Amino acid sequence: MTEPRSARGQRTLAGEYFTSEEIFRREQERIFARRWLCAGHVSELGQPGSYLLFELGAESLIVLRDESGGVRSLHNVCRHRGSRLCLEPAGELGRAIRCPYHAWTYALDGTLRAAPNMAEVAGFERADHPLRSAPVTLWEGLLFVHLGAAPEPFARELAALGGRVEPWRIGELTRVQRTTYEVEANWKLFFHNYSECYHCPTVHPHLNQLTPYRNTRNDLAEGGVLGGPMWMTHPDGSMTIGGERCAPLLPGLGEADRGHVRYYTVFPSMFLSLHPDYVLVHRAQPLGPTRTRIHCDWLFHRDALAAPGFDPAPAIEFWDLTNRQDWELCANAQRGVASRAYVPGPYAELESQLAAFDREYLAAMDGEPAAAARPAG
Repeated sequence: MTEPRSARGQRTLAGEYFTSEEIFRREQERIFARRWLCAGHVSELGQPGSYLLFELGAESLIVLRDESGGVRSLHNVCRHRGSRLCLEPAGELGRAIRCPYHAWTYALDGTLRAAPNMAEVAGFERADHPLRSAPVTLWEGLLFVHLGAAPEPFARELAALGGRVEPWRIGELTRVQRTTYEVEANWKLFFHNYSECYHCPTVHPHLNQLTPYRNTRNDLAEGGVLGGPMWMTHPDGSMTIGGERCAPLLPGLGEADRGHVRYYTVFPSMFLSLHPDYVLVHRAQPLGPTRTRIHCDWLFHRDALAAPGFDPAPAIEFWDLTNRQDWELCANAQRGVASRAYVPGPYAELESQLAAFDREYLAAMDGEPAAAARPAG
């Protein structure tokens, strides 16, 4: 069940990549302002006026369902004096967006409906002051936004996942739990941690019992999407505290899709974990060079939610435990790479995905195609 893999003799990134304010600022411009970023799941937008906020650094987007039932993304910045319009991370707007400062009011499509006391301003036209829109797209039930002015076509960035995700029908799922963590560690350390099971036998003995750490292969080993399947000890089980499924097999899955979990990283914002009975989505929100917020969403099929006795707790408990174990590792690694004594060390062959992530990262920072990037170190 395994395939040979290679880290190509690469070494880990230098410590400054995890601690430098200057490098963090460059990342905001060269990576996060130029890539499609996961903002959440469509089940969070139940009816017209439902919204969620996507926030990164100084940027804030209102992702909402408009009057026609479509999805829009609007900059959370009033066209009057720049006040934030929505202050809560999610909620219901009704039929309009009203600024809490001077009550400028916008329709759900961003057009300005009302601007008190502006009629006396010569030449003022409401049509000239709509909210600024931002690119947004819906893919397999997941919402993606872009902070830049001229994004690459979305399909190009996630083309590698074509055919690998569709059977899970993520758009038919519903978020039943979100847990948010804040950890004193650089965002890249979370991608590194998620991308290898070298540490699993000692740190995650329960996880390693359910999915032995060598029962895996990478079907995507280069580029912005990395990962592959990991086989479970019990083909009819799942990743839960008891090792059993806590919901029926997802309706789109066939015989070939059971008995394993598919784990993928989507550079630079998401981890996607596809289980036989549910889907887990991690979203990384960098808060600074040494601090990251991680949102973790558990998604189940809507039919499972309606079934008598449905209980997602075994899956939630399992991954909350695993998350907290991993976040402790990431925080500890952050403390280490900040030391003067730290020098880049060699990657194990089991860490081939980390080396591939670093190649993608360095190429993005240099503005070169990934294939032209030199190995790290």
